[in-house]
Amino acid sequence: MTTPIVFPGLGIELTIDRVAFSLFGWNIYWYGVIIGCGFLLGLAFSMRQAPKLGLKADDLLDMMFAAVPAGIVGARAYYVIFYLDLYRDASGAIDWGEVVAIWDGGLAIYGGLIGAVLAAAVFCRVRKLPFWTVADCASYGLLIGQMMGRWGNFINQEAYGGPCTAPWRMGLTVGGTYIEVHPTFLYESLWNLIGLVLLYAVVRPRRKFDGQLFASYILWYGLGRAWIEGMRTDSLYLFGTGIRVSQALAILSAAIALGAILFLLRRQKRRPVPLYAERMAERERASEATPDAERIPEEEQRQASAPAEIPKSDREKE
Repeated sequence: MTTPIVFPGLGIELTIDRVAFSLFGWNIYWYGVIIGCGFLLGLAFSMRQAPKLGLKADDLLDMMFAAVPAGIVGARAYYVIFYLDLYRDASGAIDWGEVVAIWDGGLAIYGGLIGAVLAAAVFCRVRKLPFWTVADCASYGLLIGQMMGRWGNFINQEAYGGPCTAPWRMGLTVGGTYIEVHPTFLYESLWNLIGLVLLYAVVRPRRKFDGQLFASYILWYGLGRAWIEGMRTDSLYLFGTGIRVSQALAILSAAIALGAILFLLRRQKRRPVPLYAERMAERERASEATPDAERIPEEEQRQASAPAEIPKSDREKE
């Protein structure tokens, strides 16, 4: 049964069915529709920015075929590991049917991020692409996807915070009891929107090294998640302890990102290294400046630079 979502301080009341539509007997949920739209919008924006970073939009699209499945597996594995008792049968053994049933819910964004980054690193190594530049470009898409994805949590009436009396409080009926809570889905969505604007309008024009956008994304998201996670009532805890896993990971990742940014900015002052986009632009200008008649094919260049071979008859004389 669908229960209304109200914002009593704002005079808003909404009743939204979790099912968006049915297709061939299958229910398609708003959560999945919103996640899919967020992914496509994020991918489109990142692909549009790719040439500005010296990349090809097609390379980013190809990478998604590896990163998306790895992200889903990582998100599910992360959740299952910290909620393992939910996936045991009566005998205590792991119920693998429940483990793979992601349509019943149970995904963790940090696990998805870890899986996607690992897959992207392998992809870049195979395709000989600069990983940190690709990560910079993907940062836009990550923020857009997370910003939109939280609205799926809103429709599912999940990922909310503790009691709240502010004018923007959200009212829900949980287990037959009406509660008014912090709309933490909204906090995180707005935090990611602000992060996207800062990344694009402030950090990008002042970028000094490849990977700076990605490190800034990790820093911004980590700070926001550490704050917001402390309000939530559905956090994953570290194996029965009182430590919120996502909050601890957020603080650690933000600290590492900040340290990396400061270290690399300082190193860049001492030993400047051109950005990948600058190197590609310089290579293109050099190529355009060389007349076609003077360009030597790559194979001929290698042959010309190789040591001259001594004829067999001369070798016998030696």
